[in-house]
Amino acid sequence: MKQGLFIVVSAPSGAGKTSICQKMLEVCPKIKFSVSHTSRKPRPKEINGRDYHFISREVFKKDIKEGYFVEWVENYGELYGTSYKEMENNIKRGKDLLLDVEPRGAKKIKRKLKGGVFVFVLPPSYKELERRLRKRGHESGAAIKTRLAQAQCELKEISWYDYVIFNKDLGKAVEQLRSIYIAEKCRRRFLNEEINNFMKNQLSKDGGY
Repeated sequence: MKQGLFIVVSAPSGAGKTSICQKMLEVCPKIKFSVSHTSRKPRPKEINGRDYHFISREVFKKDIKEGYFVEWVENYGELYGTSYKEMENNIKRGKDLLLDVEPRGAKKIKRKLKGGVFVFVLPPSYKELERRLRKRGHESGAAIKTRLAQAQCELKEISWYDYVIFNKDLGKAVEQLRSIYIAEKCRRRFLNEEINNFMKNQLSKDGGY
């Protein structure tokens, strides 16, 4: 059975990666969203099992000890992680996965699992990033300052990513991510079965030549 492809999307908070991922799932229904686990409480309109698997901090720590996560990090006082078993099972069944993971977690996935595609999303400018964070309106000035400081650290990780998308226009950014997905699915390793069938049929028509 053909293995699936997984695409990891990272970005500093406020760059718009969540919006891009949501739109990507609409235009590419064949790709499945890998739902992360978190110890934080759901925000308004977030649904358990769709946006995150919301679990208690105690359960999360227990899962860490049992090796449940392929990656996990503590971010702004809350725990976030990706299920190793769930991800591996989907890939082995030929399912393509889209992951929304911050850089520290993405780097852990890159070290542990081969064959992934890593995409970093940037805002048009640092000033625009700050504007977007302030526009949210549900965080204090101190929290925004902390996010901006972390963004500076995360930007240093961009060098090891495979692709970079500047999110100047949401529609264009989604189309760029879709293009990356289409191009990666055309790699030979994903088409070996079709190639072999083609070659066998061609050889039979040519009398073995």
